[in-house]
Amino acid sequence: MMNQGPFHDEYCLSGCRLVRLRAEDARPVASMLAGMSPWLDLGYSAMQLEHYLSAHDPSLHRYTVMVDALIAGVVAVRYPWLRGSYLELIGLCPDQQGRGLGTAILYWMERETETLAMNCWVLVSSFNDSARRFYLRQGFREITTLEALVSRHSNELLLRKVLRLPA
Repeated sequence: MMNQGPFHDEYCLSGCRLVRLRAEDARPVASMLAGMSPWLDLGYSAMQLEHYLSAHDPSLHRYTVMVDALIAGVVAVRYPWLRGSYLELIGLCPDQQGRGLGTAILYWMERETETLAMNCWVLVSSFNDSARRFYLRQGFREITTLEALVSRHSNELLLRKVLRLPA
């Protein structure tokens, strides 16, 4: 049976491929994330991240980001979410950042849901200035601040990109 909705098994993007996250990739990806900001700053353990990457959740579409034959990161999109798609997680290896992969992934997410969704959403930690600037450059706008959502020491900023207005 062919998948007729968004989020298929594999995609070729500019500079990378997205492939459905395999169970055996959850542990190394989780270990990578646990050593990087913002997850390190927020106190997430590799075990917590591995559980998140492995948990059964039909609304969460998780992909390994591949550059050549190497794991370069991970992306997770929740769909549907508030009349759109929610970029729940994007993590790229430090040596892959600044190469346009994040932009390619955002464009992919928009293209996957643009005929079905009206919005794209993302949450960014208030201390993560580089991520915040990145999303603002991509057309997202800050909607609200969620105080102490993940940690009592920081806030989360909810950002929205309108793909189309209601009819």
